[in-house]
Amino acid sequence: MKKVFISDCEGPISKNDNAFEITSTSVPNGDKLFTVISRYDDVLADVVKRPHYKAGDTLKLILPFLKAYGVTDRKMQEFSAQNLVLTQNARETLRHARRITHAFIVSTSYEHYIKALCNALHFPYKNTYCTKLHIDKLHMPEKEKTKLKKIAQEIALMPTFEIPANTKSLTDFSEKTRREIRRLDEIFWKEVIDMESSRIFSEVNPVGGSEKAKSIEDAVERSSAKLADVMYVGDSITDEQAFRLVKENGGLAVSFNGNEYAVENAEIAVLSATSIVTAVIADVFCRFGKQQVLRLVEKWSRRTLVESRVSRTLLGILFKSYPKQLPKVKIITRENMETLARESREFRKKVRGEAIGRLG
Repeated sequence: MKKVFISDCEGPISKNDNAFEITSTSVPNGDKLFTVISRYDDVLADVVKRPHYKAGDTLKLILPFLKAYGVTDRKMQEFSAQNLVLTQNARETLRHARRITHAFIVSTSYEHYIKALCNALHFPYKNTYCTKLHIDKLHMPEKEKTKLKKIAQEIALMPTFEIPANTKSLTDFSEKTRREIRRLDEIFWKEVIDMESSRIFSEVNPVGGSEKAKSIEDAVERSSAKLADVMYVGDSITDEQAFRLVKENGGLAVSFNGNEYAVENAEIAVLSATSIVTAVIADVFCRFGKQQVLRLVEKWSRRTLVESRVSRTLLGILFKSYPKQLPKVKIITRENMETLARESREFRKKVRGEAIGRLG
């Protein structure tokens, strides 16, 4: 029986943060607007744990502002296709995964972007899970557009706050940051929520957090497999519950250039400019099982790889990409977790750029 390979999209397969990029190019100071809302998203999902809110709902909160500034479905489709940037060797990785496993993509990204990616990679869209959106169907009165533009300007002028390590509650933030969070609460849950166009909040359900976990369960059922047969690759806070689901049921959870949220919840950390490392791990997992993967990673070296029964084609690509020193691949332990999280976070910014790499 084939194993199941499931990967997040942005990070492991592509370098984009499509929603961030669309906001940056469509809204004045959109990069700052998105960054502040994304950090607020992390607070709601991971610190406050707001009921019925999940990591990745940034893609819902940002929509009224995109609509106010004239973003359409066609613009999103064209932008996604024209600005797609793939992770090195993503084509080879997905091609190999499809040959040896049941392969799926589970992404918080809007469907416009995932369709563009599938077209570029010849990956079946039916094997993807993503955020469904038809922004053209959203009606927005002119007076709401005017108000939302003013709110967008206000948010973009807010300082970008950091979330201190080991934050457990809002009291762990400075008073200045707490005031900013309270103001964002007022904006979204008092002002925007009362607008006619806020109905989009109930109509759009970003595939992050629990929705990613549900998507994995659906993919497993479609494949007539078990969760223990799953290798899941992710890189951010939206993957936390997916990682836990897979780990707790005997599958393999891999962080690919992940931030601290990913590293703290995965079993293996990969720091690599090429996704072919993911293909190597998938090859071993699918042919020989999880324990063999862990043994390979524990002794990760050129010699171990050459002596293994990993696909020679994959090794050729890996060694060509890294002719001297292999990319870092480590089993995550309590002892090395903090160091790996820091190194992986910095490497993530190097590969994807500072602005995108800092997002949760």
